[in-house]
Amino acid sequence: MHVIVIGCGRVGSELAARLSYEGHSTVIIDKNSSAFRRLSPTFNGKTITGLGFDRERLEAAEIDRADALAAVTSGDNSNILTARIAKETFEVPKVVARIYDPKRAEIYQRLGIATVATVTWTTEQAMRRLFEDYAQPDWIEPHGGYVLLERGLPLHMTGHRLTNLTEIPNALPILLTRGTSAKLFNNELVAQEGDVVHFMVERGSIQGLDKALFEIGKTQ
Repeated sequence: MHVIVIGCGRVGSELAARLSYEGHSTVIIDKNSSAFRRLSPTFNGKTITGLGFDRERLEAAEIDRADALAAVTSGDNSNILTARIAKETFEVPKVVARIYDPKRAEIYQRLGIATVATVTWTTEQAMRRLFEDYAQPDWIEPHGGYVLLERGLPLHMTGHRLTNLTEIPNALPILLTRGTSAKLFNNELVAQEGDVVHFMVERGSIQGLDKALFEIGKTQ
């Protein structure tokens, strides 16, 4: 995958290093060239100095072929502007933005831009939002038999009640997060775009969970 990271602070540098290490084509943009000193010596991607929402810089980063973009600078406005340009102008499939204001984060989540308030932001969460199949668990049961995973709900489930999630074999839905709020799972919940459900799953049943999520709702 070709991924663009905007901002080479703590999160941006860690994210770019992780992407590069895992073999992804990675470009990182920052307005200060000195920020690139934070990058790991093993980083083998491309660095570009400039503003992340500058069209010329984005084109130099080959945004036209980008599979994902993460805007993780220290400014809400620049992150949202960059994310919207990537999503609306260049139609980048996966876009995530770091947002400091939880209320604004919820608004942009509804627009299809994955956001996380800064107090809970980690490189691990960025990876989960950029890659749907990134299966790193939130928690592993001490004996290794069960894992806690979060999964974004497919768009075709929007507007449907989530009762069928309780019928997935070897998986138990526990919590639903929507924007900056969370609710314990119950059968009365109706899916909205951007919803994330946290499941307790038997370790050998993760692929079965993903397949079931894809199928549920298509015939509803």
